[in-house]
Amino acid sequence: MTATRPPGRSVFLVEDEVMIRMMVADMLEELGYSIAAEAGDVTEAMRLAQSTDFDLAILDVNVNGRVISPVADLIKAKGCPFIFATGYGSSGLPEQYRDRPALQKPFQLDALGKTIEAALRGG
Repeated sequence: MTATRPPGRSVFLVEDEVMIRMMVADMLEELGYSIAAEAGDVTEAMRLAQSTDFDLAILDVNVNGRVISPVADLIKAKGCPFIFATGYGSSGLPEQYRDRPALQKPFQLDALGKTIEAALRGG
């Protein structure tokens, strides 16, 4: 799968559960992506979204009880693609972003790779 992807893609990962964040980071690296930055809360994610260069973001929808919408708004304003990761299904996505790609937790490596590829293609 990584052979069809342009090299040098970096990912900004926002996930409040440390073990899940570590697992997703490992999956991303296995797929050939680098981790540009990681955040475990919305305040840190907003700071990093503004100050870090990345090609794609993966955003947990509910981060320590806060909805991720302010971070998604910043990333959208940058013109950068992003994917939501949620345990709540598509109905758990912020209403204004229900058209965005979403991964249902828990997800497998193959699903992550395909969703990233689609998001980077703009699909």
